[in-house]
Amino acid sequence: MSENEPTPQTRKKNRDWWPNSLDLSALDQNARDSGPYEDEFDYAEAFQELDLDEVKSDIETAITTSEDWWPADYGHYGPFMIRMAWHSAGTYRASDGRGGAAGGRQRFAPLNSWPDNANLDKARRLLWPVKRKYGRALSWADLIVLAGNVAIESMGFKTFGFGGGREDAFEPDEAVDWGPEQEWEADDRFEEPGEIQEGLGASVMGLIYVNPEGPKGQPDPMGAAKNIRQTFSRMAMNDKQTAALIAGGHTFGKVHGADDPEENHGPEPEAAPIENMGLGWQTDGTKGGEMITSGIEGPWTQDPTWWDMGYVDNLLDYEWEPEKGPGGAWQWTPKEGEDVESAPDASDPDEEVTPMMLTTDIALKRDPDYREIMEEFQESPMEFGMAFSKAWYKLTHRDMGPPERLLGPEVPDETMIWQDPLPDRDHDLIDDEQVESLKADILDSDLSRSQLVKTAWASASTYRDSDKRGGANGARVRLEPQRSWEVNEPAELETALETYESIQSEFNDSRSDDVRVSLADLIVLGGNAAVEQAAAEAGYDVTVPFEPGRVDATADQTDVDSFEALEPKADGFRNYIAESVDRPAEELLVDRADLLDLSAEEMTALVGGMRALDATYQGTDLGVLTDRPGTLTNDFFVNLLDMGTKWESADGRDQVYEGRDRDTGELEWEATRFDLIFGSNSRLRAIAEVYGSEDGEEDLVADFVDAWSEVMRLDRFDLE
Repeated sequence: MSENEPTPQTRKKNRDWWPNSLDLSALDQNARDSGPYEDEFDYAEAFQELDLDEVKSDIETAITTSEDWWPADYGHYGPFMIRMAWHSAGTYRASDGRGGAAGGRQRFAPLNSWPDNANLDKARRLLWPVKRKYGRALSWADLIVLAGNVAIESMGFKTFGFGGGREDAFEPDEAVDWGPEQEWEADDRFEEPGEIQEGLGASVMGLIYVNPEGPKGQPDPMGAAKNIRQTFSRMAMNDKQTAALIAGGHTFGKVHGADDPEENHGPEPEAAPIENMGLGWQTDGTKGGEMITSGIEGPWTQDPTWWDMGYVDNLLDYEWEPEKGPGGAWQWTPKEGEDVESAPDASDPDEEVTPMMLTTDIALKRDPDYREIMEEFQESPMEFGMAFSKAWYKLTHRDMGPPERLLGPEVPDETMIWQDPLPDRDHDLIDDEQVESLKADILDSDLSRSQLVKTAWASASTYRDSDKRGGANGARVRLEPQRSWEVNEPAELETALETYESIQSEFNDSRSDDVRVSLADLIVLGGNAAVEQAAAEAGYDVTVPFEPGRVDATADQTDVDSFEALEPKADGFRNYIAESVDRPAEELLVDRADLLDLSAEEMTALVGGMRALDATYQGTDLGVLTDRPGTLTNDFFVNLLDMGTKWESADGRDQVYEGRDRDTGELEWEATRFDLIFGSNSRLRAIAEVYGSEDGEEDLVADFVDAWSEVMRLDRFDLE
């Protein structure tokens, strides 16, 4: 039996039989803790008790001690560790905040078996003694990034800082769409020439960014420059940060292509035989052969384990021409007559080799904008160093969210704009009596329950658990770009904000003490008050939990371009979908629910409750399956599941359906795929049937309040 041949025990799963059924696995991950640690374990507390200097010393010992089973280039694993850390963090993409170093998911498929991550399984094994020593107090996610920092520092460069706090995941992130390709290193993701499919980060399946040989494996520097700019911008890096990262990273180490990897490599970790114990890309040849990764061979500089200007000088001071290297891949060698100083061989210091460049390196020289930056770096090594240190810090911390989540003694004092800074609170908090008074003022205003609910949801639901961005804290819903987003109905939002500002001003101006209320708190409080009133009208006395303490961000604290990525193309909770979206609405609903860290049950309760509260985009009747809009009932589920209604597609209205009386044919309701999925999908219907039963309304109200209050406080890291 061959290695990958199915065993007699192989059986099809539901997704194999029905591949088009709605995938709820991402929400299942949100509903359970898949890790082995007890519920009481506090990683932040454990990490804070570490002696970080001791940890770094142990890492440095590990990366400067060459092992027989995997010898170090130049006797130093530093460049290897930089590549590991970079490839862990570099999967981040700004479009949905997914990817990145958090979770340490480089340990799992598909990342552990990507062609671009060849042999990084060995880098992690080299760190196992350190991980074993510190156990649960040092996550793999933190260790991988910290090892990159230690590596850089051990080779003569001062990093900008390090913040811990990345908890480990214990399974892959099922929500990530890595691309449409069916095979590794294919590039079927270009919607038109040079334009990568929206939402994806890399230009090639299984690579972190772009093909180092050039687009489609051809030595085309200008084409490579276009791909580089697009892929790096999708992780919110500008040209200077991009150039600094590439130049700084390639100042260290070498690439490995002494032979063709396709002919030399064994199977990747996920396909390797059991006796390999999770290691992939094994060969029967020499250890040098095992080290082959890309098929490109050689160092960039004359001193690959020390920070200097070698890369920048070599790139700009000499002319380079393409050639096929020993691994059969395109790389660039000095043109004839160019007297480039030789570099030591990685395994034999008595041997010398000629430095090389990648097509993606030459792109930094050929593209006018990148070249200008590189020349600035050459003229000012200090500027180059600072640019690399800050870009590396951003790369490795981009998915960590606000700076208050970062732990340890090396967290920089400076807060970067990409960390979505908030002002320090400079006033006392409102108490319970003042909370009740403000709720009364809000309910006495001209704002409807629907407006109150939608405004609070617009503010809080921007949160993304993937990179801890967005949320109600900061009240950025009143700032650009959020106040102009189509989904937020700018004109109606403006009315709500003016009312809230008036209530805020009246309250704050009347105080003789230091108690103040922020607009961020008022917006959430208004939504809570509307939910409580709607529940009371349905006969249920509920109190929505509220914790004051949010602050109001300023425009100067808001990176407008970066926040554009948070604009929802669809929001099934408000029954909104943009015309440009071509995916089934229900998939987008699950995606949004996953970013809000919701379970399938929480998503179901929120949709049913929002429909009952009449909180739909532009106040349409779509999905408002009740004769009592604005009252928190279970009518949505009762009427959705009523067999007296027959649903059919609405003529000329994409993803919209009409519910007609089976006997008379009279139109009773209109809804979207966002709504019908709760009757169509077997798992979601099972949940909907609980809420739609005669004894299910009280459960719905309680579950809606719980889920609502959780969304309202998702970004309250100050309460953790």
